[in-house]
Amino acid sequence: MSSLPKTGLVITAHPGDFVWRAGGAIALHAKRGFRMKILCLSYGERGESQFAWKKAGVRIEEVKAQRRDEAERAAAVLGAEIEFMDAGDYPLRTTEAMLDRAIDIFHELNPSFVLTHALDDPYNVDHPEATRFAQEARIIAQAAGHKPDPERVYAAPPLFLFEPHQPEQCNFKPNVILKIDEVWEVKRKAFEILAAQKHLWEYYTRVALNRGVQGGRNSGKAMTYGEAYQRLFPEALETLA
Repeated sequence: MSSLPKTGLVITAHPGDFVWRAGGAIALHAKRGFRMKILCLSYGERGESQFAWKKAGVRIEEVKAQRRDEAERAAAVLGAEIEFMDAGDYPLRTTEAMLDRAIDIFHELNPSFVLTHALDDPYNVDHPEATRFAQEARIIAQAAGHKPDPERVYAAPPLFLFEPHQPEQCNFKPNVILKIDEVWEVKRKAFEILAAQKHLWEYYTRVALNRGVQGGRNSGKAMTYGEAYQRLFPEALETLA
């Protein structure tokens, strides 16, 4: 039996996304010994850095550096490693080299699960573009003829879509609510690193409380804080009970 830790992969368009939407899942699994890796496609330097652009004369390189620093510190608080691709944002444009690297990450990490954005988002096309990228990498990674290696052990992992900012407009239908009570303070601490998006701290606290209420009602077990996910592929079971 392998002694390697289980792993989880988060593919996110911008730095804030993995904190607001999946910070609880990241911290929870890291606490349980999973190796958690975040693949951040951009620094969120244009459209996800409202407060950073309030300073007169600020340069894009400075904003990138600020957001990278915030993302690295937030990932560390959550217990994850992070890798950036610098694909830009507004618009986010990936390359063949980026896709090739993402496929290698799937092979190297062999994740137990993947978290990424919802399939639709009429407010932010960067988000579904990140989802498309994640899906393509997942699909190609399972192809035996892509960089063939008879020694490689790999299985396509389940894919969970995390909650978008306005779920009703994004056709997001959660079918998983994850209890994050034991790591809520860790997630909140990661919020407070994201100075460029202070306006979202309390919003996502309310989201977590609302999902906690729903999780409790659906499970019959006490839950204060939750995160909502939509599982993209069916779960194969041997019993329903």
